[in-house]
Amino acid sequence: MFYSSRSSLRKQKQHSTEAIIRILRQSEGDETVELICCEHNISKAMFHRCKRKYGDIDLADAKRLKELEKENSKLKEILAESLPKNRVLEAVNAKKW
Repeated sequence: MFYSSRSSLRKQKQHSTEAIIRILRQSEGDETVELICCEHNISKAMFHRCKRKYGDIDLADAKRLKELEKENSKLKEILAESLPKNRVLEAVNAKKW
């Protein structure tokens, strides 16, 4: 079986939040963005995307942001599961009166 280069099975490298911040801090020195991207095997677009997200954040704030994002996704999941149940209960309750 053949897979295209855009296959979902293609391995993607994920950097930790701490690693991303370390990489971004390198750009504050004398190194160019091109050199940093080449060194860490990331694209310039990815570098700038991370800079927009984590640029002014220190390490502690970044960890807190990651925790809040996880909590937010869990709460969205819970809400998505409970809304249909709530609608069914409202419909049943409306028929009784």
